[in-house]
Order: sequence, then structure tokens, then C-alpha cells
Amino acid sequence: MKIIKYLILSSILIVMIFPLLWMFRVSFSPGDLGMDLISLFSTGFTLKSYLDIFGSGQMAVYLLNSILVGIVVTLGNILFCFMVGYAFSRYRFIGQKFWFYSVIFVLMIPAHIIIIPLYLIVYKAGIYDTYWALILPFLVNPIGIFLVKQYIDGLPSSMEEAARIDGAGELTIIARVVMPLCKPALAVLAIQSFMTNWNSFIFPFILTSSESVRTLPVGLALYQGHQAIDWPHLMAGSTLAVVPILIVFLFFQRQIVSGVTAGAIKQ
Repeated sequence: MKIIKYLILSSILIVMIFPLLWMFRVSFSPGDLGMDLISLFSTGFTLKSYLDIFGSGQMAVYLLNSILVGIVVTLGNILFCFMVGYAFSRYRFIGQKFWFYSVIFVLMIPAHIIIIPLYLIVYKAGIYDTYWALILPFLVNPIGIFLVKQYIDGLPSSMEEAARIDGAGELTIIARVVMPLCKPALAVLAIQSFMTNWNSFIFPFILTSSESVRTLPVGLALYQGHQAIDWPHLMAGSTLAVVPILIVFLFFQRQIVSGVTAGAIKQ
């Protein structure tokens, strides 16, 4: 039975990895091979596609924009989702259930429904085609609020009460007691926010129009000729878009697992 399981898992792994290997190989191949399967077995190997991409300048700008926007949005989600989730979990205020249920309701609304209202708000606010248009609407998300709130609900409040007895203020308790305990949930939130923002296409495409603020997914979509597709250069750009996500996952996979399983056992 173990052999059968290993064969099945190996087959699934090959199917999942094959497109990535194909993409990497085409990005290093000469331009005349295209996306033919024969390119996987060719002996040609060149860095010309990567040199051309960074030499043109625009792709480097797209990459830097994606990194900047992704980092700022991730930090914003960590801060604001944590603050809102902590308030929902530890404080009692008028309309608490209403506001929390409104967060749950937003989870049921597909994101693409708000494209037109969001575009109108951004345009009338005067931040269209700026970094603010790519950052401000995404600094907090309902999934992050729900995740942090549920995680804090499972934490004992005894340490917070002990800190209050010792004279610690609310900000000190939040920064030195609660937030360190929420590291697994915040790690999951950070990775989810960064990956979602890094791979986002439709919102950056709608909310920007100039090359100076475009992100990498938008730049890759527009990196095509009118008569033909330059596959080596396109796959080189796609590799640049995939590698950061792989690095993030490899470095934080332990936090992902601990964050997902943290709420499975009740204290």
C-alpha cells in the first residue's frame, strides 16, 4: 500500500511541478524554440531574456512596484487586522455583533463585484494611477480580521489581567503580551496578504494606467506583441513573479502549519 501511495503522490507532484519546470526552461532557451515541448530537451541555454528584461528598465520598475506595494499592504494588514480583531475579541461595545456580522457578510461578497464602486471612489478621491490606489483599499481585509479574532478568542486572558495589575497600559499589553502570542496567526495573515497582493491583476489593472506604477502581473499581461508572443521573455518575467512567492513559502512554511493547526486544540 505504501508503494501505491508514493506512486500516486509522486504522480501528483510531477503534474504540479511540470509547468514550473517548463516555464523555467523556456526562460533560459533561445527565442526560436518558443513553447514547444522540444524546448525542454534542447541544449540551448542563455540568460539573454533576463538581461533584456532588466535592460529595458520597465520590467524592473514593475518588479520594484510589486515589492513595495506588497510589503506596505502586508504590514498594514498585520497592524489593522490585529487591532480590529483584538477589539472584537476583548472589548464589549455598542453594535459589536452588528459590526462583526458585517465583516462576515463581506466575506460572502465576491471581490470583483466592488470593482466599479472602488474605481469611482479612487477616481473621485484623486488617487487614481498612484501608489495610494494600490495600497489604501487593501490595508485591511475581512479574512484577516476574522482570523485574528478567532485566534485571540482561544488565548487565555489571565496574562493580560496580570499585566494590568502590574500597571501596564493597554498599548503595552497589546504590543508585549497579545501580539507575541499571535505570531502564528499573524504569520499566516502576512503570507496570505502578500501572496494575494503579489498575484493581484484585475485591481492594479483597473486602478492604474501608466507604466510607472504598474505591478508585475499587469506588466506581464501587457508584455506581448500584436502579432506574436515573445515566450522566452514572457517566461523570464513569469519566473521573476514566481520566485519571490516560492522563497516566502520556503522560509515561512513552519509558521503556516503552526498557524493553521493552532486553533485545532482548545486550551
